[in-house]
Amino acid sequence: MAIAGFGEIAEHLRRSTVLIRPGRRGSGSGVIWSGDGTIVTNAHVAHDSNAHVQLWDGREFVGTVTARDPRRDLVSLRINASDLPAATPAGSAQLRPGELAIAIGNPMGFLGALTTGVIHAIGPVRGLGSQIWVQASVRLAPGNSGGPLADAGGRVIGINTMVAGRLALAIPSNVVRHFLAVGPGDTWLGVTVRPVRVPRFGGHTFGLILLEVETGSPAAQASLMAGDILIGAEEKPFRSIEDLSDAIDGAGVRLLRLEFLRGSYSRVRRVTVRLGIPSPRKDSVAA
Repeated sequence: MAIAGFGEIAEHLRRSTVLIRPGRRGSGSGVIWSGDGTIVTNAHVAHDSNAHVQLWDGREFVGTVTARDPRRDLVSLRINASDLPAATPAGSAQLRPGELAIAIGNPMGFLGALTTGVIHAIGPVRGLGSQIWVQASVRLAPGNSGGPLADAGGRVIGINTMVAGRLALAIPSNVVRHFLAVGPGDTWLGVTVRPVRVPRFGGHTFGLILLEVETGSPAAQASLMAGDILIGAEEKPFRSIEDLSDAIDGAGVRLLRLEFLRGSYSRVRRVTVRLGIPSPRKDSVAA
């Protein structure tokens, strides 16, 4: 089915998509959310306090993280630029299965690559907890993470994050709007996590692999390290990423006993984390 003006729609979406290089290795994508320099991407893409941002016209900036929510895998960056070609967000609550979906990103270093498909569903994904995802049959590859998922009019309906089976999963635009408006909350452990399945005892154990542990955070003070896999708290196994959020939720200084795997993953280790420690960066809060 031909869409009137599709070339112009795709071009505008490309210009609203940026290339993000978090360090010496790897790259991802991001979305210009406002013309005054706010960029949105995944927390697992911009995992440090700064990231290099390249615009469609070739200009490069150093983006500073202004907010982080590893639970939802979101980060906002600020670059020193104005009059940028900002994307137009759409309300994700009105999405329906069967609608056309467009994804733009920088997979394998190919800038502004476009792929199309249809919305498959909007809701939780089995094995990933109760978090709502926009699920679409668009083809994603490494480098697409953090880029826009848009409707037929080029309006952003989600932030592409991962692939589950043959479906692309995107964080709904309404969740992104809420994140930018009110921030990720006050609970701070100081980690960036991703769900994984760990082969153990002839089956698989659900876990949350630590992609990053912030210096000086409660997790760092408890000697947790990137690569560790959290599998439970207070002797209750994790079954979703929300279980970690529930475990660390609370007020005041408190202790939490976590179970995790390290190295060969053959032995369950335990550590007590002291929560309720104020984050040294008020503008960046981790899970």
